[in-house]
Amino acid sequence: MFNKKTRSFFMIPYIMWLLLFVVFPILLIVYYSFHDISGNFTFSNYSIFFSSTYVLMTLYSFWYAFLITIICLIISYPLAFIISKSKYSELLLLFIIMPTWINILLKTYAFLGLFGEYGTVNSFLEYLGVGTQSLLFNSFSFVFVSSYIYLPFMLLPIYNSVVGINKNLIEASYDLGADFKTTFRKVIFPLSINGVKTGIQVTFIPALSLFMITRLIAGNKIINLGTAIEEHFLVTQNWGLGSTIAVFLIVVMGIIMILTNTKDKTSIGGRK
Repeated sequence: MFNKKTRSFFMIPYIMWLLLFVVFPILLIVYYSFHDISGNFTFSNYSIFFSSTYVLMTLYSFWYAFLITIICLIISYPLAFIISKSKYSELLLLFIIMPTWINILLKTYAFLGLFGEYGTVNSFLEYLGVGTQSLLFNSFSFVFVSSYIYLPFMLLPIYNSVVGINKNLIEASYDLGADFKTTFRKVIFPLSINGVKTGIQVTFIPALSLFMITRLIAGNKIINLGTAIEEHFLVTQNWGLGSTIAVFLIVVMGIIMILTNTKDKTSIGGRK
């Protein structure tokens, strides 16, 4: 076994990586948030951010992130339960994981082809006699594509929790006269809540700051905090205001991580 000094030595690369790629960038963002476009120290960026325009933009960002998370949760939970009962669970999980190997930009462009005016979906609608529909550059297409992309990230932690539930507890619940609804509410869901929290965490946080999917799928129909940061850094060159929005997102993400924090404890309902 390694002694204390050896363990401390092996921690050095990790600490250096953490300081260089996590702590330093956050401090740099906080620093820029207190400077205007001319480089002068100011608090005006925060006063601008808390104006009605950006407050409304923040509410829209939370609303769409909430919708994406809820849709992913509603689909993922029963799907994870079904997969856990299937004898082909490994193969089904592979099919779900495979799309995550593809770059998000490529998947987004694929949906541009599917939902475009002359895309596959509209061609099928034409065949049915419905006619060409405007499927792009609206909130529906944005939520649909975002939910598709983040679905595996919600499903996998829920699946890990569901598959780890002790089946004897479920059988005992049925033996004691409980129906499926009661068993789910009293046994299954409480024992899988850690997976749900983790899924919410890894879905809601990135959905809150989407910008690439927003630009390509929703166009200028949706302006959220992610697109605002992109615009201030790349277009207006107002790094101060962009950093202020980023600081707000970092704080919110930290709060979400605290609220959805899960501790991996072995309980009576879990498998060791």
